[in-house]
Amino acid sequence: MTELQPRPLVRLRNITTRFSEQSVHEQLNLSVYQGERLAIVGDSGCGKSILLSEIALLRQPDAGEILLFGRNIRRLNEKQLLQLRKKMGMMFQQGALFSSLTLLENIMLPLREHQRLPTSLLQELAMLKLRLTGLPSHAANKYPQELSGGMLKRAAVARALALDPNLLLLDEPTAGLDPASASAFDDMLLELHATMDLTLILVTHDLDSLWRVTDQVAFLGQKQVLCKAPMEILVQQDHPDIRHYFANTRAAGAQYRKNEGPRDESKN
Repeated sequence: MTELQPRPLVRLRNITTRFSEQSVHEQLNLSVYQGERLAIVGDSGCGKSILLSEIALLRQPDAGEILLFGRNIRRLNEKQLLQLRKKMGMMFQQGALFSSLTLLENIMLPLREHQRLPTSLLQELAMLKLRLTGLPSHAANKYPQELSGGMLKRAAVARALALDPNLLLLDEPTAGLDPASASAFDDMLLELHATMDLTLILVTHDLDSLWRVTDQVAFLGQKQVLCKAPMEILVQQDHPDIRHYFANTRAAGAQYRKNEGPRDESKN
């Protein structure tokens, strides 16, 4: 008896996205399944972040269909779309936290919007998300401009997790971080994925993150998804765009660090 394939959590069918006379996606197809840790990669300008914003329901493609949690978004009313949005959390590249609010107030914002709960309970829930992302309790009363780059990104993830989403979207999550902070952020994502039953979709140029965090990578090129596969398979593809993207010393170094595994500090 043939085992039925699970239904995709996210399915993009024949997506076309245009800006004036130029298109960045044409007949693009992609499926993302529950529990996957998917990265979207490709050369600059190929429409990675735009695709992420379409999945997040922040913009609509010019043609094609987006199915989220098995539902075609074009057939839903505003109330139904709101319910879908509550199942997703989005970490924006620059954090997008409100500078006039403390970190705790930023995390509480979506909770206040969607949960009719006492303020004390909202604060408790927000503090839980803050701790889940590895931030110290004393950071709760700080403003975004008082946080380091790494703390700001963790704060953005904490807010994205406020409503306990099933799907977490991240746009360049480790951009601008030093190697140690980026590695710690990757560890946090893996822990959140394991403990919160999340599906992750991230746009990234960080080759170390591609090897460490993801189990699937979708390569965008020629306005479509050229290949979706684990990194071990993707880097072996013969397509010239894919081969060129990974044929450099940075990519080779990231693969070496992945294969080498964690360093044994006791030998130092």
